[in-house]
Amino acid sequence: MKNDLLLLDGDAVAGKMKEQLAERVKQLAVKGVVPCLATILVGDDPSSATYVRMKGNACRRLGIQSIRVELPAHTTTEQLIGEIQKLNDDPAVHGILLQHPVPHHIDERAAFEAIRINKDVDGVTTLGFAQNAFGFADFPSCTPAAIMAILDHYQISIEGKHAVVIGRSPILGKPVSAMLLNRNATVTTCHSKTENLMDMVQLGDIVVAAVGKPKFVQGDWIKPGAVVLDAGYNKGNIGDVDYEECLRNAGAITPVPGSVGPVTIATLLKHTVDAAEKTAALSSHS
Repeated sequence: MKNDLLLLDGDAVAGKMKEQLAERVKQLAVKGVVPCLATILVGDDPSSATYVRMKGNACRRLGIQSIRVELPAHTTTEQLIGEIQKLNDDPAVHGILLQHPVPHHIDERAAFEAIRINKDVDGVTTLGFAQNAFGFADFPSCTPAAIMAILDHYQISIEGKHAVVIGRSPILGKPVSAMLLNRNATVTTCHSKTENLMDMVQLGDIVVAAVGKPKFVQGDWIKPGAVVLDAGYNKGNIGDVDYEECLRNAGAITPVPGSVGPVTIATLLKHTVDAAEKTAALSSHS
């Protein structure tokens, strides 16, 4: 490993965020408010169940209430939306997270759209996406927000840099491209149809890998000194970046695991606390 290589430790960033959140949760408790995150799990996908359990455990450790709504795989779109509406109408619930993916017969987009914007703490609605693109979203998608939090924690300059994002999903690639652009980076968004992908990536001062393929980004794709953020998580704790190979050229890099993932969960908790504080502030003025 190079002596001047900066390891972007997501666990450290998440730990700092949670310290700050714990104090805010205590202050809300004085006002009689307990932040509450409701997580909806449809079906019995084991990976999704694990993610929901991890999020619930993270909530409890901070004193955030966690409601877990489990629905059978044969749940219809209408039934799922009905459950979401119940949570929308519950004043004790501050954030709603629908675990992705849902069974194929469900209209996932319709279900996401049913989440009220003030409870869309995972940034999955089209309104939330649009607000993020304009730069004023209260709750941008959690993984893109986590990537920005890591860059800010390590005081990595964004303005004027060329950022290359590999991936264009509506909850990762597209929103992080918008967030980087709003911070005055020059952004190239690459995807499965991009020609000469290696040549594109080699231009990046900041490279975000969000493609969902293990060890997809190769070491010789990385410009010397570039900042590499791996948002991928594949079986066997393997990211989208060939970590060992990219170490040779990168100036800074996120390891997997222990990088973007922990900060994503901390961001979800932060958004839930933010939503609870907004609710408390509205209540005090009513």
